[in-house]
Amino acid sequence: MKKLIYFTALIGIFFGMTSSSLTSYPSVSNSAFKVGEKLRYRITYGFMDAGEAILEVKPTSKLGNNRALYHVKGTGRTLGGFNAFYKVDDTYESYIDQKSIMPWFFNRDVNEGGYKINQEYKFKHHLQKVETGSKSFKTPMGVQDMISSFYKARTLNFENMKKGQTFEFKCFMDDEVFNLKIKYVGDEEIRIRKGKFKCHKFVPVVQTGRYFEKEDDVNFWITADKNKIPVLVKAKIPVGTVKMHLVEWDGLKNELTSKL
Repeated sequence: MKKLIYFTALIGIFFGMTSSSLTSYPSVSNSAFKVGEKLRYRITYGFMDAGEAILEVKPTSKLGNNRALYHVKGTGRTLGGFNAFYKVDDTYESYIDQKSIMPWFFNRDVNEGGYKINQEYKFKHHLQKVETGSKSFKTPMGVQDMISSFYKARTLNFENMKKGQTFEFKCFMDDEVFNLKIKYVGDEEIRIRKGKFKCHKFVPVVQTGRYFEKEDDVNFWITADKNKIPVLVKAKIPVGTVKMHLVEWDGLKNELTSKL
């Protein structure tokens, strides 16, 4: 009997150790970014600089189910006089799989005008679930978080796109899974403070009950090169238009050939 119990325990340990290696994970070709990339954006309201946002790809020794990760970090803050009446201090961090560009860990720490949110997600793709503190949610394999979605979108294949073509993937946010869709509307040359760029223009495919009512309430332009960097985002809000435009970049994986 003791031998049988010992043998059964060994079988359990063996399968516990090998279950993750038997899981079939998605594989994504990433030719858009690498460790060391840093993008800085200026956020403007009308003619005023209201804030800035920084996105970084950092190295990490942290593993996601024994898989190598990127540590991607996004920070946002208000500038100057805007701090007096609506101060923003936001930090988003995601640890994303180097081979599949899906997140394993996500942290959100925001303070927007005194409204605070602190979230920690643990993605367990091999079990198809996300744990958020004491709660657990069933999710599809490869589901994204708020910041990993930005990097996932940069790995999409934009070659031979046709106007009206949509791209879609799943995203987990605020305890629910939703479809994140973007639609290609054409190529444009745009000018920002840092010069002129050849870009692909996209709009989100809006879902009922989300933050924007119409597709043209948000427009964004992505460099028409291998880096696929958003250089300009325009969003209509009830009291005007907010813009986010690229002002500084470093550590790019490819030459910025879209800059004219």
